[in-house]
Amino acid sequence: MGGNGPDFSIELKAMRKGAKLVCGIDEAGRGPWAGPVVAAAVVLDPKRIPEGLNDSKKLSEARRAALFDPIMASARVGIGIAEVDRIDRDNILQATLWAMAQALDQIEGVALALVDGNRAPALPCPVQTIIEGDAKSLSIAAASIIAKVTRDRIMVGHAETYPQYGFARHKGYGTAFHQEALRRHGVTPLHRTSFAPIAALLAAR
Repeated sequence: MGGNGPDFSIELKAMRKGAKLVCGIDEAGRGPWAGPVVAAAVVLDPKRIPEGLNDSKKLSEARRAALFDPIMASARVGIGIAEVDRIDRDNILQATLWAMAQALDQIEGVALALVDGNRAPALPCPVQTIIEGDAKSLSIAAASIIAKVTRDRIMVGHAETYPQYGFARHKGYGTAFHQEALRRHGVTPLHRTSFAPIAALLAAR
C-alpha cells in the first residue's frame, strides 16, 4: 500500500511491543445539521484484513457499502451512537467522545486504541490520537467505513419519516436542498438545535 493509503504499520509496531489487540476508532457525522453522530471501534484480524480499505471519504458510497459486511465478518466491531438530544445537551465534541467510548466498550481486551483526530476520549486503555488517521491506519480506515455506512443507513431510515427533507440524499448535511426544506417545513426533532444555522432558524420564527 505504501504511501498511497493506510497500512497496518502502526498496529504492527504496537503489537510487537506487546499490545495484543489494537483498535481503530473513528466517527461520522460531526458536521451535519441533523441526525446522530456515530462512532465505530474496529480490531482487525491481521490475517483477514479486507482488500480495499481506505479513508471512507475517499471511497464511493457503493464501495463503502461493499466493504461493510467483510469488515463486520472478519473483525471485532463496536458501534456507539450519540443521538441529537445528547449532542444538543453536551455539545458535538463531547457527544462524539462519548460515542467513541461506547463503541470501544463493546470490545473486550483492547490494549491500545488508535483514535482519528487530535482529541482523545476517556477510555479504559491507552489512546494514541492520529491526525488524518483514517488515511494512515487500516484499523481507523475500517472504523471510518463502519461509522459512515451505519450513519448513512440511519439517515436513509429517517428519510421515510420525513420525506420532504431529502435525508437519504444529503444525510443531514447543510446542503442548499436541506436549507430550502427547513425554510419551507421547519425544524424536526432530528435537527440539532445547538447548531448555529438551526438556532438562527428557530430564533427567526
